[in-house]
Order: sequence, then C-alpha cells, then structure tokens
Amino acid sequence: MLPPATLDTPPSRENHPPVDRRAPTARRPDMATPSPTPASAPYLHADAVSVSYGTTRVLDRVSLEVARGELVALLGSSGCGKTTLLRAIAGFVAPDEGRIVVDGRDITRLPPEARGTAMMFQSYALWPHMDVAANIGYGLRMRGRPRDAIARRVDEMLKLLQLEGYGPRSIAALSGGQKQRVALGRALAVDPSVLLLDEPMSNLDYRVRLELRHELRALQKRVGITAVYVTHDREEALTLADRIAVIDAGRIAQLGTPDEVFHHPVSPFVAGFMGADNAIDVVRAGNAWAWNATPRAGPRARAHFRADRANLAAPGTAAPAGALAIDGTIVQRVYLGTVFRYRIHAGAEDFWVEDAARRDEGASVRVLVPPDGLLVFPEAA
Repeated sequence: MLPPATLDTPPSRENHPPVDRRAPTARRPDMATPSPTPASAPYLHADAVSVSYGTTRVLDRVSLEVARGELVALLGSSGCGKTTLLRAIAGFVAPDEGRIVVDGRDITRLPPEARGTAMMFQSYALWPHMDVAANIGYGLRMRGRPRDAIARRVDEMLKLLQLEGYGPRSIAALSGGQKQRVALGRALAVDPSVLLLDEPMSNLDYRVRLELRHELRALQKRVGITAVYVTHDREEALTLADRIAVIDAGRIAQLGTPDEVFHHPVSPFVAGFMGADNAIDVVRAGNAWAWNATPRAGPRARAHFRADRANLAAPGTAAPAGALAIDGTIVQRVYLGTVFRYRIHAGAEDFWVEDAARRDEGASVRVLVPPDGLLVFPEAA
C-alpha cells in the first residue's frame, strides 16, 4: 500500500501541483513588494517569491521574514496564495523567481526531504494501520534513527502532547483533537527547523478548535519553534500569531502584529477582512466625518466600522462630538444570545450593528459610531 502524504514524504500529484525545477526567471523590479523587517535577524526569509500555475500568477514577488521562534500566520480567503507560499517554503512548489532561505541556508532548489522543515496538512495524513507511537516515530524511522532513540523521542512527544498511555492505541480510536496532537507530535519529533501548518484545525468542531488553539500556542512558545500557519479564520490568526500577514491576490496586503492589523488596517480590504466590513460614504464636515447620504461638497472617503462599535438610538438623538450619525431602518434582526444583530438600511447602504436591546424590524433608528470606531480611507484624488 502506498503511504499517504505525510510530514516526511512529498504529497502526491493528486493533491498538489508538480514541483517545477526550472531555473528562476529574471526579476521584475517594477513589481517589487517591500517587506517589513522583524526586530531580530530573519531566520526564515522568502525573498520576492513568485509562483505561477500555467498563465495564472498565484504569488507575485512576495517577501516575508520570520524571526527565530516566531509564529507568523498567513491569513486570507481561498485562492489568495497563502497555501502556495507555504508549499513553496516546504518544497512542494518551486518558485518561478525569488529564493527561500532558512538560517542562512538557501533551500530554494532543494527537495522537500532535504529542507529540514515539517508540514501538517488539513487531513493530518496519519497511517491508519499504525498505532499512535508508530505514527509519531515514522519520520525518525525514515531517517534511520536507532530504535531506542526513536522510543525515547516518541515518549517525549507523548508526554509533551498530553498523550501518555496512548502509544499502543489505534488511530481509528482517536478523536479529531487527539489525531491533531499525533500529527503535531510526528512533526515535532524530527526537530524541524521550521514547522509549517496548513489549516490543521479546519476539520475540527468549534469547541475543540478553541481548546487546541490555546494548546498549540502554548506549546509553540514552550518549544520555541519557528512556525508559519495558514488560515482563513481571523480569530484563529489573532489568537495564535506573533504577526499576521494578510494576503490578497498573491501579495501581502499588510504584515504586522495582531493589534496593528486589527486596529490599524492599511487598506479597505484589510479592514473588511479583519471584521470592519461595514462601509459607507462619508464627507468631511469641519473636524469630523458626516454621512454622505446626499452628495455634497468636501473631501470624500469610505468609512469602515465594526458591528460592535456602533450604537443604536432613537431617531433625532444628538450625536456626541465627532461621532458619525446615520439614519436608517431595521430590515432584519438576528438573535446571537447575548446581543441582537441588526441589518440597517440607510440610503443606498446596508450594514450590520450589534445591540443588546430588542428592537422591531421596520423601526427607524439613528446609528451612532464614535470617532475612534471609524476607519476612514479617503478617496483617491
């Protein structure tokens, strides 16, 4: 029986694009993407990496630096290029241009098994006919380690992952969370230079995901391993990462700490992806922004805000200094347990507001957004 795609064997052609060993093409300076530099020297450096599938450019001169012991999350929607970047680091996809360096060693053209990295896939890729201990020790056996050294390392991993006593158990007898721990143990057992994680919690239910997020973060800090984590879930990225790279259409739209990316997005795209997905037209009125319900003279912009940063009030309620006031109608009410979520129709705009008070659909309301709840992106001149 052929092995499944694992941390220590390249994935099959059925699951991943074939590796292209062609020499990189010439770089295009006009497409350079600047890379923010961590405070310490980078341990992992993807330098102006581009990848194309046929005529489609999936990564467009992406540069990323990761410090030793840092966990960076690649956050974006499906098809944005985040998994392709991870696979390029792993060696499953060869860049058309650019290079990848780990600890000063250029690994761009090395095969996956020679890079010293380990990867966790969405499906865990565990051997169903092996027990837990054999799965964790698989990579070590492939490297020809002595049997007693493998046994000691497996015991270390079982203890580290709170799986003591699980060594003889069948994979089929494990829960989803336990399988995830076994897959992580197999990755860590080989002492990789960089741990690569491709949405490893996407197959788990919500409660288990919440629990394992905190476990994984605590473990990564304790072990001190350098890690790159792919996800489409912003809450997961905020919980796990030292820094987040938001990826859009094959480029890094913003790279920063969770606080920077969440509270200070650099573009409407990043603001929307990080949850400030309400957006309306505004115009400058003195020292504040006003709802541009009917076009009027003055500097115009698009203002983003989160549903939980706005308040609902009775029509005609005076707005506090600097607050944005929007008059609209409740067209939908959704009960979320602790709050209600209301869809508001105002002029030509629809947006959502969360409020603890129960209000009727069809009611007229005034929406008040405090100035520190607004993310304003002026229109290009």
